Amino acid sequence: MNTGQYSVMSDLEAEYRLDYFEEEGFTRRECPSCGVYFWTRDADRELCGEPPCEDYSFIDDPGFPEAYSLTEMREAFLSFFEENGHERIEPYPVAANRWRDDVLLTQASIYDFQPLVTSGETPPPANPLTISQPCIRMQDIDNVGKTGRHTMAFEMMAHHAFNTREDAEADYAYEGEVYWKDETVAYCDAFFESMGANIEEITYLEDPWVGGGNAGPAIEVIYKGAELATLVFMCMEQDPDGEYEMKDGNTYSFMDTYIVDTGYGLERWTWMSQGTATVYEAIYPDAIDFLKENAGIEHTDEERELIHRAAKLSGRLDIDDVDDVEDARGEVAEKLGVDVDRLRELIEPLETIYAIADHSRTLAYMFGDGIVPSNVATGYLARMVLRRTKRLVDDVGVDAPLDELVDMQAERLGYGNRDTIREIVRTEERKYRKTLERGSRKVEQLADEYAATDDPIPTEELLELYDSHGIQPDMVAEIAAERGAVVDVPDDFYALVADRHERVTDGTDAEPDRDERLADLPETEKLYYDDQGRTEFEAVVLDVFERDEGYDVVLDQTMFYPEGGGQPADRGQLSAGETAVEVVDVEEVDGVVLHHTDADPGKGEFVRGRVDGGRRERLRVHHTATHLIGHAAREVLGGHVRQAGAQKGLNSSRLDVRHYERIAREDVREIERVANELVRRNVAVTQEWPHRHEAEAEHGFDLYQGGVPPGTNVRLIHVGDVDVQACAGTHVDRTGDIGSIKLLKTEPVQDGVERIVFAAGDAAIEATQRTEDALFDAATELDVDPLDVPEAAERFFEEWKARGKEIDSLKEQLAEARASGGADVDEVALGDVTAVIQRLDGDADELRATANAHVDDGSVAVVGSGANGSASFVVGVPADVSINAGAVVSDLAGRVGGGGGGPPDFAQGGGPDVERLDEALAAAPDVLRRMLEA
Repeated sequence: MNTGQYSVMSDLEAEYRLDYFEEEGFTRRECPSCGVYFWTRDADRELCGEPPCEDYSFIDDPGFPEAYSLTEMREAFLSFFEENGHERIEPYPVAANRWRDDVLLTQASIYDFQPLVTSGETPPPANPLTISQPCIRMQDIDNVGKTGRHTMAFEMMAHHAFNTREDAEADYAYEGEVYWKDETVAYCDAFFESMGANIEEITYLEDPWVGGGNAGPAIEVIYKGAELATLVFMCMEQDPDGEYEMKDGNTYSFMDTYIVDTGYGLERWTWMSQGTATVYEAIYPDAIDFLKENAGIEHTDEERELIHRAAKLSGRLDIDDVDDVEDARGEVAEKLGVDVDRLRELIEPLETIYAIADHSRTLAYMFGDGIVPSNVATGYLARMVLRRTKRLVDDVGVDAPLDELVDMQAERLGYGNRDTIREIVRTEERKYRKTLERGSRKVEQLADEYAATDDPIPTEELLELYDSHGIQPDMVAEIAAERGAVVDVPDDFYALVADRHERVTDGTDAEPDRDERLADLPETEKLYYDDQGRTEFEAVVLDVFERDEGYDVVLDQTMFYPEGGGQPADRGQLSAGETAVEVVDVEEVDGVVLHHTDADPGKGEFVRGRVDGGRRERLRVHHTATHLIGHAAREVLGGHVRQAGAQKGLNSSRLDVRHYERIAREDVREIERVANELVRRNVAVTQEWPHRHEAEAEHGFDLYQGGVPPGTNVRLIHVGDVDVQACAGTHVDRTGDIGSIKLLKTEPVQDGVERIVFAAGDAAIEATQRTEDALFDAATELDVDPLDVPEAAERFFEEWKARGKEIDSLKEQLAEARASGGADVDEVALGDVTAVIQRLDGDADELRATANAHVDDGSVAVVGSGANGSASFVVGVPADVSINAGAVVSDLAGRVGGGGGGPPDFAQGGGPDVERLDEALAAAPDVLRRMLEA
């Protein structure tokens, strides 16, 4: 790769002046409509060929002589590149956060190889390679159905080549050039020709690409109005001192590695071969026919002809290219010579049907690959798609269960966990209904607030309503309209929601600056992997760094395990002669293990290290037990269960798993049984360090339950032949060394994530003993055998409830007796009604019961109490009396230095000045008369 020519360029124009273009007689032109530069074999062509500059021309006139299905088109592509020296590899999951921590979903085939392969840290699985990778792009969600070409779920057929410069200074996992830009465009032309395309009609648009900290020139390949491929030449990296400013506002410089990153949309190529009105008829024919029939959508011949004509112009409705979709729809209607309302009436139900078909496939991909709905990360995105799909199904009147629609796509995609997929969908629908019931009241309050103004409900409020309550914007608009408020829903609403949740941060602070000497130190030899039960060793102190509290000691080798993977660090001592220092913590930085000590053992000293063996043993028992619990949870709850977090401890540990509902008690017992069965089998726990591509090919990305380790080789922990994970922690040699496992409790961490708390080994015995002690203490108090505690507790509880009811009954009888006469009772005539004024120094229940008894007799009741050193009042008013009980209580309570109130028929209150209680009760008749006269 010759980069010398770029140093004098102010932009990337030279990147597009390919020898291949010159040899093939291409001409470079600027599109007068959009201003983009493009390359064409047609010297007379003026426009770039992409909507809205030009409309689709392949509808009813396919671009290839033969029609292909998705399966046939995929095979044609992969076979072509296999025949041209590329190795076919299997696709990765749609959940990219299985193997990387900077993104959530797989949005392109290059995501499979970022960042470890593209940076040159690890080699690719093949070079060059070809793949057809399922992808999900949430940012396209609002375009689905409208443009005729957008799908949120799609397969990116691709071929990739990974190159390094000859003069690269660093060592990379691959070297030399496989091929670059000229060959890539030549391959593209050749594949078009193999499909029977007229390559004279193809245009190659210049469009620099930026993404994931990398950039480079890119070419969009347009044929008959459709973008069928993008050829990205990744050769730059973000650099604050870089020479080239790209469209994201950052500056970039050329890097040592340069990668061919291509994307050929499987769905678009299939559509091109069939020439159907939209891409959806080409890829979802059965689903669309089912949905249209189920929703009762039928059209006359005249309507079908109009819809067909509109489809050719639907590329103009891309929200990325127009300011307002409805304005653009109006332009389409004008071009067709029809009323825009008539066009909308015909088109919008079909757009909804198309979106349902696409979203159902998206959900099948997500749930099929084990994503569990939740309030965060990929789980949130899955929930968002499901709720939007449910709303669309209801809006268009599809009378079919959503789980059936998703299952149709899951079956077509070949997933084996279809029962789990259907159960997840049904569970989410139930949760959604409950959420809507709670959230609709919030919408009504918000609508009332904005109805009193001339302002529409802001977009930020709509986003918050969706995030917090799952309320769709069109539902907000309906409720708002009923209450006189206005809602202006942005065309890209769901893309805005997705953008809120697709940003990934690691949640950690930047590493503090360390002494430059640290970078010059060799990586520490880690002895704890050689013999995980060993606790003593000898080493040389390579360096000592003074810190705010204590010291960081670097040894040439160590048995001390640094904190990582949810396992706390070892503790212990380093001794040199008469000097002994305490190791209070251990961490690893760039391969160098730092021992945090309370004193300086001396640089260059020969030291003996002693790890706290009891602590190490408990931690490796718990760490191994975590693997067993995870395996057991997948066995019992389903293959979708994946680790969401873990923390190992000395007395107990926890494992957070992704699951779509609460873990039932019977499931807890079964998980514990399966885990302990593995303990009893005493299977071997072994480790190996295979090449990461070999490990991924054999075991899949479920290896990375606890995170993705760097490096070409990964450490795998095998628990017999039942469980294998990439893991850096310490473990026992055989499962029998664990002794036993006891599940202590399960609890929800967040929606879609369940926490399993457990103890293992000695800690399991101690936890069981604590439970037994509590049981025996309860048995002693209840004077029963420990096994009879549940029955006795239930009996006592029932007796307690019965006595409570008896007490309440006696209080009511006492209130009725007091109401019928006795001391401290005054009766006051208020016209046609009698008021009873009574002092009763009892509790609140007695006051309420007495007041109710008076009201039942048809009297207004004012009951006061001086119990517990304060004054309190209860006022009751019969239904036909025009006295406000709340106002009366407020007046009386104010006379004793307090307050109170309530509804017109029953209220209560009081104050601290109990000495003025009788005075307040004496004023009650006048207060009642004043209220009655008012």
